[in-house]
Amino acid sequence: MAETAQADTGEAGAGKQPRSVRVVLLALMIAMMLAMLDNMIIGTAMPTIVGELGGLEHLSWVVTAYTLATAASTPLWGKLGDMYGRKGSFMTSIVIFLAGSALSGMAQDMGQLIGFRAVQGLGAGGLMVGVMAIIGDLIPPRERGKYQGMMAGVMALAMIGGPLVGGTITDHWGWRWSFYINLPLGAIALVAVSAVLHLPKKRSQARIDYLGAALLTVGITAIVLVTTWGGTEYAWTSARIMELTGIGVAALVGFVFWQTRAAEPIVPLHIFRSRNFTLMSVIGFIVGFVMFGATLFLPLYQQSVQGASATNSGLLLLPMLGAMLVTSMVAGRVTTNTGRYKIFPVLGGALMTVGLFLLSTMDTDTTRFTSGLYMAVVGLGMGCLMQITMLVAQNSVEMKDMGVASSSTTLFRTLGSSFGVAIMGALFNHRVQDVMAERAGALGSKVTESSAQLDAASLAKLPEAAREAYQHAVSSGTHGAFLLGAAVAVLALVVSVFVKEVPLKGAGPQAADAPADGEDGASAKTPVTGAV
Repeated sequence: MAETAQADTGEAGAGKQPRSVRVVLLALMIAMMLAMLDNMIIGTAMPTIVGELGGLEHLSWVVTAYTLATAASTPLWGKLGDMYGRKGSFMTSIVIFLAGSALSGMAQDMGQLIGFRAVQGLGAGGLMVGVMAIIGDLIPPRERGKYQGMMAGVMALAMIGGPLVGGTITDHWGWRWSFYINLPLGAIALVAVSAVLHLPKKRSQARIDYLGAALLTVGITAIVLVTTWGGTEYAWTSARIMELTGIGVAALVGFVFWQTRAAEPIVPLHIFRSRNFTLMSVIGFIVGFVMFGATLFLPLYQQSVQGASATNSGLLLLPMLGAMLVTSMVAGRVTTNTGRYKIFPVLGGALMTVGLFLLSTMDTDTTRFTSGLYMAVVGLGMGCLMQITMLVAQNSVEMKDMGVASSSTTLFRTLGSSFGVAIMGALFNHRVQDVMAERAGALGSKVTESSAQLDAASLAKLPEAAREAYQHAVSSGTHGAFLLGAAVAVLALVVSVFVKEVPLKGAGPQAADAPADGEDGASAKTPVTGAV
């Protein structure tokens, strides 16, 4: 860490370092926004894309290919950064992402688009990991809290602005610009990182763990496919889902076994000896589970039951995302000023549980104001957890493992989102179909036989009785989904109680001199100085 600061100072001069670090942070936030914004922009463009390219039956693969490639490549990017240097691996991921974006914009049929989206996903896997690991290099944990609000703000901007930007671009410039828009933003990030970021170069003599990478890729791919296809493309008890489950479990068990023997493991298992790191991984999984489930069903509820416009679907989440942004900023400042952080995972787990339980009580008579208050409570909880999980996870490992710590935490959150959407979605769909059959008989079953989620146009065509039955069905479906989310959030609360408050590295003489805790494996002997 000290070498990092010295390298930066040596290149840019001590007086210019704060400015240069801010420029790098701006570039990192642009890259982070690219990774988060892409799927949300593409979602609104999909009807137009299908209208021009055809291939409706392969529509889901446009998103699935990207998600699979991102999830599978995430751990690899983290390890490559640790072995060969973060700057080079991060810039490579940006180049691959931009190449995939350009090729996706030039796709002539659905098959090409799916393939190019996979290329784009490979690059995206390194964007978020690179951002988190480089921030971990540049800024000591004690100071890192100040930048949580910036990262939470980018996340909120992506979620709110994504659908609006995607719709505007598609309407005025055409769907291909939904991909091309990444090119100028990515080029700015690439140039800024290349010119201003100065980190020590690394060159590991160890060989990449190809077998471990293959096993992990197969395992993650199988799991994501199970959660994507289960209950939609195939029944949960179908032979295909059972086969994928078996393949995934076998690959991951083989991966763990091999990691104990590999010379340079993709995910060194010793990082899980740290109690805090393991607990943060669990909490990250739960946050992903809850957050992406909530962002899927809240707009659906407000459009179907409360009559909100689908065009402004991103704005419907503003109470939750705004509360998340404010709380994240406050949590970051308090952590920076006091060095204390355990209260935030505990408080976040409690607020998230209460908020999700309140959301589960919504029915057809719930007002937008009331649902907005409930969403704000969930947002307050998420704001306490979103960035603190990464901060504590990074503080729990040695510098040489910063990349794999960042990538593992990101991967657990990604897997949590896959499971959350799948399980909450299955519960929602089952409940909607049951209630429609009860309230509207054969007509209700016919309405929802292809999908339990109706768009605004389909909803408007329904007879009054069927529309009213569907509104009750959606209320019942969201009740079950959010009640499940509340039950899962209780686990985050329980887990957070066991977090050990280890001094944050770079927190001054007391923390700098503190020996690494035996359980938490954090080395505090080389704090960074001279950060912003």
